[in-house]
Amino acid sequence: MSKTILITGATDGLGLATARALVGQGHRVLVHGRSRAKLDAARQALLEVNSDGAVETFQADFAELEGVDALAAVLAERGGDLDVVINNAGVFRLPGETRNRAGLDLRFFVNMIAPYRLTLSLLPLLPAEGRVINLSSAAQAPVDLKAVSGQVDLDDGQAYAQSKLGLTMWSGWLAGRVGPGGPGILAVNPGSFLKTKMVSEAYGVAGHDIETGVDALIRAALDDTFRQATGQYLDNDKGGFAAPHLDALNLEKCARLVEVLDAILARLETGAGDAGHSIASTG
Repeated sequence: MSKTILITGATDGLGLATARALVGQGHRVLVHGRSRAKLDAARQALLEVNSDGAVETFQADFAELEGVDALAAVLAERGGDLDVVINNAGVFRLPGETRNRAGLDLRFFVNMIAPYRLTLSLLPLLPAEGRVINLSSAAQAPVDLKAVSGQVDLDDGQAYAQSKLGLTMWSGWLAGRVGPGGPGILAVNPGSFLKTKMVSEAYGVAGHDIETGVDALIRAALDDTFRQATGQYLDNDKGGFAAPHLDALNLEKCARLVEVLDAILARLETGAGDAGHSIASTG
């Protein structure tokens, strides 16, 4: 049965490769990206895979809360089904400014805070059997809550590893809050050092076959064997479900992180404006 699947950050790398496979299988894919030119190129590439493919594109900048909220609003107004959300958008190394207008580290914001906000906003649109797949990583490090709040500077590797553990932590926490009767929420390490631009820029290596990561994401998103797996951590390096970093199993630490995320979002809402953050979509 055809599904409607949103993939964030899907104009290149693992996101685009996953979109290509899903379109080839006949699913409707909603492609998010920051650049209109890259979105148009991605759409053309996907239609070359399946000329009858159902592809919609959505432009939004996840560096600021307004961009995340604008995407959520457009999806809510869009109508139609939404079965799966794959939170793939992420950054590792930034060539210039590492903070957004609110003074928050962009690695934390794009990798951890934006998908948290987007997921909360889209949960009402998902059916009980729907799924949220969050792209984690084998690189996980204890989260410095002061760094999350913008009070401490971190280098690229530290910020990335902490943001990915934070993503894994709130995934398990939110899965527990939603419960088994709602959409499933899983954190997935699709595989280490896959052949993506991020890996090339961060580590200077070509990377492993990206299709191993594509397969893991598609199984997590669609396979019936994952229906009851909400709250679990899929580690493709280990070939299945595995224990994440111990902090992701510490309910007190997870709850404290979520408190900090909620406080940040509440503060941003108070001072948020909408100038310059309109969203464009094509389908």
